[in-house]
Parts: sequence; C-alpha cells; structure tokens
Amino acid sequence: MTVAGRALLQRLIALEQRIRAAVAARRATDPNPDDPFRGLYLSDAAVDELLETPRDPYQGGDPDDTGDPASRLALLAKGAGLSALDVDLLLVALAPDVDSRFEQFYGYLNDDVTRRRATAGLALRLCGYTEADATGRARLDAGAPLVRTGLLNVDEPDRPFLSRTLRVPDRTVAHLLGDDRADPDLAGVLAGDDLTRLPSTPDSERLARAVATGVNLVYLRERTGASGLACAAAAFEANGLSVLGVDAERLATLSEAPQLIRAVVREAVLRGAGVACGPVDGLVPTSILEAFAGVPVPLVLYGTSGWDPRWSQRPPLQSDAMPLTAVQRADMWRDALHGRTAPHVDAAAATAHFVLGALAVRRAADAADIAARVEDTTVDIDHLRYGARGQNAAGLERLARRIEPTVDWADLVLPENVLAGLKELAARARHRDTVLGEWRMRPGGGRGRGVTGLFAGDSGTGKTMSAEVIATGLGLDLYTVNLATVVDKYIGETEKNLERIFTEAAGVNGVLLFDEADAIFGKRSEVRDAHDRYANVESAYLLQRMETFDGLAILATNLRANLDEAFTRRLDVVVDFPVPDESLRQRLWETCLGPRVPRASDVDLGFLANNFELAGGHIRSAAVTSAYLAAEAARPVGMADVIGAVAREYRKLGRMCLEREFGPYMEYAAV
Repeated sequence: MTVAGRALLQRLIALEQRIRAAVAARRATDPNPDDPFRGLYLSDAAVDELLETPRDPYQGGDPDDTGDPASRLALLAKGAGLSALDVDLLLVALAPDVDSRFEQFYGYLNDDVTRRRATAGLALRLCGYTEADATGRARLDAGAPLVRTGLLNVDEPDRPFLSRTLRVPDRTVAHLLGDDRADPDLAGVLAGDDLTRLPSTPDSERLARAVATGVNLVYLRERTGASGLACAAAAFEANGLSVLGVDAERLATLSEAPQLIRAVVREAVLRGAGVACGPVDGLVPTSILEAFAGVPVPLVLYGTSGWDPRWSQRPPLQSDAMPLTAVQRADMWRDALHGRTAPHVDAAAATAHFVLGALAVRRAADAADIAARVEDTTVDIDHLRYGARGQNAAGLERLARRIEPTVDWADLVLPENVLAGLKELAARARHRDTVLGEWRMRPGGGRGRGVTGLFAGDSGTGKTMSAEVIATGLGLDLYTVNLATVVDKYIGETEKNLERIFTEAAGVNGVLLFDEADAIFGKRSEVRDAHDRYANVESAYLLQRMETFDGLAILATNLRANLDEAFTRRLDVVVDFPVPDESLRQRLWETCLGPRVPRASDVDLGFLANNFELAGGHIRSAAVTSAYLAAEAARPVGMADVIGAVAREYRKLGRMCLEREFGPYMEYAAV
C-alpha cells in the first residue's frame, strides 16, 4: 500500500470511532434490536421512538482534526480551499470506496439496507452537526467548494436534501490513495505533449507574475508561430504548478462535454495544476468559464482571435503569446535532439525559416529522430525538414493541392538574372526572422512578416517548376491553389474563400502558389455598374490581405499587364521568365531527355534548339512524347521520334509544321 493510502486509512480509523459511537447510540434507543427484518419496514414502536427522540448529532472523534499537513488530503484541502468540515464530509462519503465495511455501517444507520452510502443528513450528524444547521448544509450545495470542484457528487436531486446520497468520484479516491494517473475519460481531450522545461519568454514571464498575484483568468492571443499552450505551461512551471492542456476544439465536438469540463476542473484541483485550454477560435467557451468560476485554479484560454466580452462577465487579463526568437528556437532544437544529429548538421540553421512553436519543435525533433532510426543513421537536414513539415495542419490541403517537391536548382535551365531573382526570394524566406524580427525592418501598420513574389512569363517558361525548386531548397511543401475552390459567382464568397486559404496557410510551413493569378488579382476598373463596384471591393480586399499575410506566397501569371499595379508595391520580388534562346533550348533538350533515356546517335540537339522556338514546358512535353514513341517501338529514342513529338506539340499549339523549320526531317512531321 502506498504512503498516501496508509495515511488515508488512519483518518478512516477516526471516522470508524464515530461510527461505533453512532451504532451504540442507535442500539440504546432501538425498541426492537433483534428484528430480523430491520431496515425493510418501520414498526409502530420504531415510529414512536422517532417521535419521542430528537435527531441529535452523533458524538465521538474530533471533526476538526485535519491530520498530517503534508498528507495528500491536507494538500488537497489547502489547494481546493476546503474547510475542516469539508474534509470530514469528504471522508464520510469516500469511506465505502476504501473500506467495504462502511457500506454495512451506513445501511444500518440509514435504517435501509439498500442505501449503503452516506446521505447528506447522516454525513452531517457524523460530523457533529444537526440536520437543520445552515452552516453544515451550505457545505453541500452546488456552489460549495467540495461540489463545485467535482470532488464530491450529491446524487438523487429529486429526493429531499437530507436523504440525497453523497458519492466521491473514483478519480478523487484514487488520488487520495496515491494514484497520479489522469482520469481515463479525459484521454481524448488532454494534450499529450511534454509540457515541462519550456523556454521562458517575456510573455510567459508576464503571465507568471500575474498567476503569482492571484490572477485566475487569462486570455492569450496567439501570434503566428506562437503557442499559447507553451506560454501558459512555462508560466505555471515558474509558479511551481503543473499544467493541464485541454483541446477545446476536440472538447466542443463531444456530447459529454459538460461532464468532461467538470472532470477537468477536478483533475486540476487534485494535481494542483493550472489549465490551458484552446484554441477557442470559432467557439463560445462560456461553459468552460462558468465551470471554473469560483474555483481556485488558474485558467488560461488561448486563440488567434481577440477576447469577446460576451463570453464572461468576469474580465480576464489579456496578453499576447509571441513566437520564439531565432536564438530560443535554436536552443529548443538542441535540447530536443540531445546530440542525435550528424556532426556537420546545424539543426537551428537548417530549420531557421520554419515557423514553429516550442511544442512543434519537440514533435518535429521526435519525428526526425524516428525517420533517422528507420534508416539506421543519425539525424541529417532531410530528416529535420521532414519532421518540421510533419507539423503542418491538414486544413490547407482541403483548399489547395499539396505537392511534395522533387526537383532542385540543378534541374532549372534559366538565364542568370532569373536565377538570381529566384535565389533572392528564397533568401528572403530563409532570413526573414533576422531582418523583419530582430532588425525590425517592417514595423507597425499591422503588416505581416510574409514574403511574396510574382513570376510572370509565357506558358511553359518554368514558373511553376521554379516555385517547386524554391520549396525544395527551403525544405517546404508546395501548395497550389485551385481557382475552382476560390472564385465564386456570388458576391463576397470569393473573399471568404481566399480568407480561409490565407488563414490556413499562415499556420503552415509551405509555399503557397497562386497559378493564373491574374484571374483573382486583376486590375480595378472604373465603376460603371454594381458588378464593377463589387469586383473592385474584391481587389481591394486582396491588397489588404496580402499585406497582413505571414507566409510565403508566389503569384504566377501569363499576363502581367492584367495585374493591378497596386500589387507590385506589395510584392517583394518580381521575376520575369523569358522565352529561352537557342543556347538555353539546347540545354533544355539535354536536360529533358536526360542521361537515363537510351538515345540513338542520330538525335541532333543543335538542330532541335536552332529550328524550334519552344518554351521549356513544351520541350519537356515533346521529350516525354518521344520517349513513349520509342518505348512502344522497343528502340532507343531517335530523331524520328523527337521530330514526331515536336510536330504533335506544334499541333497542340495551333502552329503549322513548315518545311523551313523541319528541313530534312519534314517526313517525320507528317506522322
């Protein structure tokens, strides 16, 4: 038996002495003590005895004895604000759950063998109070500490107050016996993260000071990349409290939410913990706030939106949860990985452009370690980025197509000035924490910390592939926005769809690509009718929303002239993709056919580059078609296959196959 269990049994020994005194008093006045049907009916003599004898409290024992001040019962009494009478009532109610003899005792004292738990009246009398004592009765009403904290249930509300049964939840009994496992009913709503040794930040230090001064209600507004749960946990730990992290979104979906909220209150009281509950975005946490009102447990709610005064008449302390600095994230990575990285790998540098909170860093490090152990190696950069990408929420995938990048910088065939623009965009994404955060180069005005670029050029010039290469270089996923899920014919719906995309993308470490961006980022026009006015409202909304965006977005368009000029000022990098010249076309043919495709000796890449003015996308398509033609004929790719593929590409483009372009290979173009 645990030390806590032995201490509790010692308290029950004192209660047993009171029970003995109560049984003796009952026998002394029992008109028929040998009745074999005792407790099943009331005889005339028993009724007469009830009429003649007042219902006095039982004597015996000291109801004010609180026992060892270091015991779990004493610590619980202090943390929950219980009086000595509350402790005695709790002991009376839990006795049958610890010692089964008390079931028989209570059946006898209740004069009803079917009622084997203490009733409110019996408990009051065992504690030395009369049944009509207002002070004693008040300790069992709904607002009393015992009941409000969920440590004690008063069942059977339809019965008269004194005959209502007192019952102690199993979790309370288990805790007093030394069991620290959480209530199994809460398994689905409690955070499973390790919430200890989290970094202290200015916002967590402010929260810690508030908790230390007795502030019991706080609302944290999470900034992008911040964790309200981590902030609250660090503040509670600074005050010597553990933390219960509650998933408010999960809780809101459950039909038994009211009972679970009550169980959360009880668990926090038993552990001496603070509660961090969120995110509450889109929810009305009134029931949570009501359950914690009057309970001596600090409650921190968090979410990305502001506090709504209609939620509660009790004003909270409102504060911000800010993202970790680069130095703090570096320390978190080192602490989470415990030297499991390869010698040449700097985890902080490899993931500097990932916006991750403290808990996300820990989860990412664990995921990276698992991936490395599967490959029987140490953690390298690819493992780190794999773990970091795994922390992305799945909400954006319902609004955009997720692409895992498979190409890198070596696969790009572009002019040097274009490559320089792409590398500048990647550098902005990689170092924005330093420039925009530490150096504060974008202060005020509600501006976001996002990076946006425009890729403009004809179809097939490499815009989408370049976005994929940037994602590869940064170790991010690429999300291509499907315009079919965005544009809506009904007024205001397009803006709502875009808002959902931007909101989801802000919490995702990825590259957001708007292909054919001119369809939604078009120029504002002169207002001639209602349609023009609402179209301009849509463009104006996008202008504002792009400024507050915190992620990495790329707009790709074939028609740069159709974009509103106001977007240009808000773009960080503009890259124009030209149609490739002859030298680039030859490199494109070489790259697209690749080293693994068997190639006949008659393939003349110089002729192809010189005679056919095709963009990279069309060259790629022709190369793939030629490979299929050769595979069908079971031979290496020959000039006939390539010319035939080019001719097919010309027809798709609506271009004529002219002899001056195809020259001696004209016969293959007719196939």
